[in-house]
Amino acid sequence: MSFPVMSQPPPPLPVPLSEARPVDASERLALLDVLRGFALCGVFVSNVFMWFSGRAYLTRPQMEAAMASASWLDTAVSYGAGALVFGKFITIFSFLFGLGFSVQMIRAEARGAAIAPLYMRRLCVMFLIGITHLLGLWLGDILTTYATLGFALLLFRKRADKTLLIWAAVLIVVLPLVMAGVPKLVQMIQSGGAEGVAEAAKAAMERSNQARTEVLEAFTHGTYFEVVRANARYYFGQFVQNMVPLLFALLGRFLLGFLAGRRRLFHDAPQHLAFFRKLLGWSLAIGGLAAGAGLVLQYMMRNKMIDPQAPWLFLTLPVRQLNEVGVAAVYVSGLVLLFQREAWQRRLLVLAPVGRMALTNYLSQTVISLFVYYGFGLGLIGKVGPAASIGLTLAIFCVQVVFSHWWLARFRFGPAEWVWRSLTYGKAQPMRQPPAPVAAAVTTA
Repeated sequence: MSFPVMSQPPPPLPVPLSEARPVDASERLALLDVLRGFALCGVFVSNVFMWFSGRAYLTRPQMEAAMASASWLDTAVSYGAGALVFGKFITIFSFLFGLGFSVQMIRAEARGAAIAPLYMRRLCVMFLIGITHLLGLWLGDILTTYATLGFALLLFRKRADKTLLIWAAVLIVVLPLVMAGVPKLVQMIQSGGAEGVAEAAKAAMERSNQARTEVLEAFTHGTYFEVVRANARYYFGQFVQNMVPLLFALLGRFLLGFLAGRRRLFHDAPQHLAFFRKLLGWSLAIGGLAAGAGLVLQYMMRNKMIDPQAPWLFLTLPVRQLNEVGVAAVYVSGLVLLFQREAWQRRLLVLAPVGRMALTNYLSQTVISLFVYYGFGLGLIGKVGPAASIGLTLAIFCVQVVFSHWWLARFRFGPAEWVWRSLTYGKAQPMRQPPAPVAAAVTTA
């Protein structure tokens, strides 16, 4: 599978502007807003299922006890979420982030301006919003990560397509494996063999379990300020240790999105339907096989046929990456193809306003989830099963859809988007929608 080859570079987007400004609603590509809204829904489901509900903080014995007492529906939902949700929607978001960079670059080139100054200001403001979100609300913030990694995209903006594909493959498949394997190799050398590695892993798991127990207690019964303190301790003590392999994979997905934007695959989607059909077929095969392998591995670990702390399990990382990228590609290519049908396009456009307000909705999802699940709110953490938590999440998302339609009928940006753009461009952006033009009266003699 390869990107379509073109003898000439794609024409720039028609943006005959002399100075930088936010993208107007009339210039937005509805398909990308639909994809962004769809991805936001999946990210919300994933975040609630694992983090806000408290499952990510359960020790292995607690998780085993929960699975043993789960209904058949909750068991099926848990396995289904592993195969179809976790990692897939953040992959789409990462892809769209890289694609957005290509759009900004093309717009800057059309103005005859350098992309770096404005783009770096955008990233700095994004980082400030993210660090506030991370330290003040939730440790799972992705904005700080995107903003930090976003600077690396500047290094690739003039690279050839083939180079981008090679780097993407290395970053997504190879480097996470290396970064996960090298520490285990060092441990093996220092401790004298596999038994030493196993002992070190056991000790690390005990420390992790203790940290999980403490943070879950704070989230369940603590005040807001106690939650903030526990949140920061767990992030810098446990969470950040596992992020390095993820960082490489995210950057690789940025590059795939950047390449797709530069080739205008989504801006000129009707001209590339053959590519999207091939992509759908290949991604179904690759993602399906990887998902099947992951389900088998998950089943064997849950039934103690495989030790979850086995040192060799890091070798399965490429399977996980192929599952995430493959299934994400199925979603993206499938939505692109459906969007070409008028009836489906009308249905899918319901998601577009959510995608236009993605930052506002993402931040509000955190606030709502904290209120619903944490102890200083309704306190549902640890009390809602997998199926019920997904149902509740989808219901909240439907409310966000309605609110996004209502808001954007009156305003040009979501509240968080307005802050982001105003700080980026150094002046307050006009917020209200302009009044609808009044048709001139037609008189006849």
